[in-house]
Amino acid sequence: MANASTPAEDRQEMFSGTQEVREAHRFDVKKLEAYLAERIEGFQTPLEVRQFKGGQSNPTYKLFTPNRNYVLRRKPPGKLLPSAHAVDREYRIISALHPTGFPVAKPYLLCEDESVIGTMFYVMDCVEGRIYWGPLLPDCTPKQRGEIYDAMNETFARLHNLDYKALGLEDYGKPGNYVMRQVSRWTKQYKASETERIDEMEKLIEWLPQHLPTDARDSIVHGDYRLDNMVLHPTEPKVIAVLDWELCTIGDPMADFAYHLMQWQMPGNAGTSSGTLMGSDLKALGIPDAETYTRMYCARTGRSEAPNMDYYAAYNFFRLAGILQGIVGRVRDGTAASAHAAQNASGVRPLAERGWYFAKRAGAPG
Repeated sequence: MANASTPAEDRQEMFSGTQEVREAHRFDVKKLEAYLAERIEGFQTPLEVRQFKGGQSNPTYKLFTPNRNYVLRRKPPGKLLPSAHAVDREYRIISALHPTGFPVAKPYLLCEDESVIGTMFYVMDCVEGRIYWGPLLPDCTPKQRGEIYDAMNETFARLHNLDYKALGLEDYGKPGNYVMRQVSRWTKQYKASETERIDEMEKLIEWLPQHLPTDARDSIVHGDYRLDNMVLHPTEPKVIAVLDWELCTIGDPMADFAYHLMQWQMPGNAGTSSGTLMGSDLKALGIPDAETYTRMYCARTGRSEAPNMDYYAAYNFFRLAGILQGIVGRVRDGTAASAHAAQNASGVRPLAERGWYFAKRAGAPG
């Protein structure tokens, strides 16, 4: 992740493409080559490995072979937070989604044998297309921007409309009490990674569990659905692969959608790489405002309205603050995957303050 003050065009340059594998994330390429050649039909040697620049918490590599390219995602080496970096869960969800036609990369294999490259990993197809690291789509026309946002909305609604039980995912998460479990999880991870006291986080930790939504449904939730976690068709307004399923589970789709809406609500000093739509002339850009975008989603998911959105916003800013604090903790412990991870420390407090702002809108005492 980069600091949000980084201009969008710089983020695009900073995170696009690949680089030499970072020292901390290197492994024996010949050993991997031999392993994959035995297990992936049609795999050709020699293998060349480069690392994606983007700010993934799971180190991600592009594998070049003479006839096709692949992507490898692995757990990072070193000390890890409990339940984090679950690449086996990522592999399971894309394996369940791929046969349905939902846009994910084709999965090839999961390797739990840590002797191959040092940690668990999986390999999937490399889907070539456009990845935008900021929400303003500077090289698009207003019409194209509107079409891309519509495609992003439609794809998200399609995910939430899937029958997770029919896909064999009944045990992928615990139905019910999703927000409560998430608040508990990120409170623990925040405390495990805490580097300074932030009063707004303490208030959210106390207030959120006492005001949980009571009308939640259950669905597959992505957990980090945003523009820079998807590959768009090279020329068409079409999502061809949704990426980064690390936080996916069974949960409350409105919490998942409200996280996605943070793109419209994000303060400019929040330290996130995905930028913000706040303060932009959305009408001139051709991008739907948050209310219009929410109505589009509700229509596609059979809802007449979207209640509790201020609560969900407070919860999501708290959750993202917890995620960023976890990255800060990994920098402290020497296990962060992104070279830009240290910049996230400055974003935790603004996120907590924004979360408390929405909590007050939802009725929390001033």
